[in-house]
Amino acid sequence: MTEAKIAAQLQDSLNAVADDLLFRMTTPWELDAVMTDFGFAAGVCALQDAVGLDTICAQRQKTGHTPTPVLTRMVAEGRLGRAVGVGWYRYPGGGGPVVDPLVEDLLREEAWFAQDERKEVSDAALMTELLAGLLREGLSLMSAGAAPDQIDRVSCDRLGFPRAKGGLLSHARAAGLVAVGDAFARV
Repeated sequence: MTEAKIAAQLQDSLNAVADDLLFRMTTPWELDAVMTDFGFAAGVCALQDAVGLDTICAQRQKTGHTPTPVLTRMVAEGRLGRAVGVGWYRYPGGGGPVVDPLVEDLLREEAWFAQDERKEVSDAALMTELLAGLLREGLSLMSAGAAPDQIDRVSCDRLGFPRAKGGLLSHARAAGLVAVGDAFARV
């Protein structure tokens, strides 16, 4: 399996988990802060703004994943990211990201329209949800023939996973997650 394919699948998984977390329980700035505090090079929402939310939405649809109403509405409203000055964040005068309280209102509205109650969770719970989604994809990649060290390398090089933690699978293994230990034993 090529590193480009591994990177694409891990990135799609990260975007899917972020989309779900934003819809159900957090804001872009909270999610990004949790990720950078954990050691990621950047938060997923800031990266999505750099790529363009229209591109992220199209990639999600191309891979057969329906984006949440939040991402769809962001694109429909022209909140496409850094290039247009507004996405998950605002970029006044082409500068750095600034928290946009309108996004928080949009998140709450879409949850209300969907009759889905948003819940408050701790930073640790957010990070656990994010890592669990990535780990599911990492294990799926292993089942498809990707080597654990290849997944670790790609998670660091392409997703910005903290190198100090050894990569996605190494971190999960060091954290004592049984499923990962069992998966390593099969490889």
